[in-house]
Amino acid sequence: MKELIRCNDPVLISYIVAVLKDEQIEAIVLDEHTSILEGSIGAIQRRIMVTEDDHAAAQQILVDIGEAEAKS
Repeated sequence: MKELIRCNDPVLISYIVAVLKDEQIEAIVLDEHTSILEGSIGAIQRRIMVTEDDHAAAQQILVDIGEAEAKS
């Protein structure tokens, strides 16, 4: 598994996971329960993970939806 993105925004996380699912890319959200335990201060970011084989395609999807910059 390879990290795709880290963020505190639960709506953005849900959106990204849904978009990836539509593209048949399985995504796993890590640190979700830890983030809930620490309360609402947002100190612990959640990580969206994808397989190494899907990482390049998932990264391009983030670029396409405006959540990442294209790498040269």
